[in-house]
Amino acid sequence: MQAKIKKELVERASGGKITCAVARKIAEELGAHYKEVGRAANELGIKIQDCQLGCF
Repeated sequence: MQAKIKKELVERASGGKITCAVARKIAEELGAHYKEVGRAANELGIKIQDCQLGCF
């Protein structure tokens, strides 16, 4: 699952950043917890910005 999450993050990130809405969408599409997506983003050095719910 982590490999799929990381692949999606890398494909959708721009300039090392991704919005909260996109990160949440990745989690929902893959059936993953928000924390898993947040952890993968941290490992990749991708910053989650414009967080709306404090999920990440």
